[in-house]
Amino acid sequence: MKWLNVIFSALIGSFMIFLLFTPYAEIINHPLAKIFVSCFMVIISFGFKRFRFFIQNLLTFYFVTFVVGGVLIGTHYFFEFSIVLEDHFFFTNIHNLGDAVSWLFIIIGFPIVWYFSRSQFDQLEMTKIHYENIVNVTIEIMNQSVILRGLIDSGNQLYDPITKLPVMIVEMEKLKKIIPEEVIEFLTQKNPLESLENFHHPLMSKMRIIPYRGVGQSHQFLFAFRPDKIFIERDNETIYVKKALVGLNQTKLSSDDQYNCIVHPKMIQSGKIDNVS
Repeated sequence: MKWLNVIFSALIGSFMIFLLFTPYAEIINHPLAKIFVSCFMVIISFGFKRFRFFIQNLLTFYFVTFVVGGVLIGTHYFFEFSIVLEDHFFFTNIHNLGDAVSWLFIIIGFPIVWYFSRSQFDQLEMTKIHYENIVNVTIEIMNQSVILRGLIDSGNQLYDPITKLPVMIVEMEKLKKIIPEEVIEFLTQKNPLESLENFHHPLMSKMRIIPYRGVGQSHQFLFAFRPDKIFIERDNETIYVKKALVGLNQTKLSSDDQYNCIVHPKMIQSGKIDNVS
């Protein structure tokens, strides 16, 4: 997330308070208007990657809002205890156990809130575990460098069959800064292998063709290149990977842009801790 977007979103939500003192107060108090503003705030803060990502953020937004609101209301009545006692509300609440509607709301609402709270905390825990495997990856080649977000995936066991070097998978779109445009155009054509002998570029000397097979797929080929340097930042350490290949993937690896490359676990094990930041 970007903090400027979050601050701007918070200002929009706070601006609703001023509208309560205008002729538009009745419209702002309508539940549909509140839902619309909430959705608008979430989209400004976190964007719209996909529908499920948006709904999770919206529900978390309401969850945090209700929790904080409940704490504030509870704290307020805790310190206003003496005033409530003087106004005889305390005694009234003892003898009056509430109407059927309020009890029905509690009986139905409490299990819903409990279930949602549990699922949200489980989701946050899964996200925490997921982000523990997210690292910063710096790739350098031909005096150019790019910084990516990488996911350490133990399921990635792709090696070059000849040199036995581990292969990390990177979105080709994210490498336009260090790979010339003509090379990307060549690699993204329908059958680049057929015209490989007729294409000449200094970067092609670093290219490798890696055979692989995915789940439910037949044998395919992946273009990869040997970078000059790879640095992986993890746990306040910088790991220098001397021998590895970077595979070029034409599709997005993460639908919500949490990462744009998949790091081979061997790169973490065989890398060298570098003291230079």
